[in-house]
Amino acid sequence: MKHIVHSRRGRAVQYGGAFGWALLFGLAGCHHKAATANYPPPPPLTSTARSASVSRSAQSSAGRQRSSEQGAPSESAGTPSSAVQPVPHGKPVSSEVGLASWYGPPYANRKGADGTVYDQNAMTAAHRTLPMGSIVRVTNLANDQSVFVRITDRGPFVGDRIIDLSLAAAKATGVYRVGVAKVRVEAYAAPYHSGVDPAGRWCVQIGAFPDEAEAIKLKNNLMRHYATAKVLEFAGPTGHWVRINPQKPDEATANRIANSIHIHKPGTQPYVVRLN
Repeated sequence: MKHIVHSRRGRAVQYGGAFGWALLFGLAGCHHKAATANYPPPPPLTSTARSASVSRSAQSSAGRQRSSEQGAPSESAGTPSSAVQPVPHGKPVSSEVGLASWYGPPYANRKGADGTVYDQNAMTAAHRTLPMGSIVRVTNLANDQSVFVRITDRGPFVGDRIIDLSLAAAKATGVYRVGVAKVRVEAYAAPYHSGVDPAGRWCVQIGAFPDEAEAIKLKNNLMRHYATAKVLEFAGPTGHWVRINPQKPDEATANRIANSIHIHKPGTQPYVVRLN
């Protein structure tokens, strides 16, 4: 928190010492030098660095997961004005079922991926691939409570979770107490602005690494093998991340890169992320 290989040949790079893990790349078509794409750097200290090692109890006490439901009783003394649900238009254009979590501190009052300050009392959520600004209906399948939220951030970057809800949304849907719940996410058409490519701009994020030196070493290795891409290393609240911005930032290219990288270290898998 919430912005290239065209064929595959395996090549293993073994890290020694404190790393103790191997990285396998698909390298074809990436050895020649070319001008790197100029994308904005990752937003500082955002939800993109959430770690899978955080326990469910720690997530609840830290407000780490997010979800919301329409019409559910609030678990707080009052309902802040920011907790007004956004209004969708038309019919849902996509639907998926998976795990939802919620988040609050330490992400409260930090900038989200859309550039706005995250308000844990607002009806918002983070999603890795839906267009920024999309309105989605999240339904807790355990109690059938649902809520409309707006996508303002990127995440969650934990295992097989598909959406991270604000604290207010989590309380509204009953996700707040259980921490993680199975939900249905129905997305409505995103509000495209002039000059924004509807197909999106895509990247690959790898992390989170507790040790900055590990992230930097991975970044340097990726820079050598993905010469046409822009490779960044940055810190988040739960660790250090590496991001690959391909020269051709389409979804298919990002998926090829993610599928070609295998890091044998728990909690440091690659994620395909939409930037806009």
